[in-house]
Amino acid sequence: MCRPMSWKFRKLAPLERENDQLRTTIVCLRRELETKQGAVSSLELVLRQRLETIDSLRGQLEAARAANQRLDRECEHLVQLVRMS
Repeated sequence: MCRPMSWKFRKLAPLERENDQLRTTIVCLRRELETKQGAVSSLELVLRQRLETIDSLRGQLEAARAANQRLDRECEHLVQLVRMS
């Protein structure tokens, strides 16, 4: 028949206590780092989407400017035709 073991808690030595505290600190810092890395990834995605939107809008703006230049030339040509008649 087995006799239940009695556990006696011994006091932790100062170095063991410090070691435990440092382990806890490491776990907390790892969690914080993971959280910040997740935030950075999200910001990178948002930045990439923003840059794509800016590029798209810039292309639309350039196309509108080119169309305006064509219309200005056409208007000038029509003004010259009216002046000649």
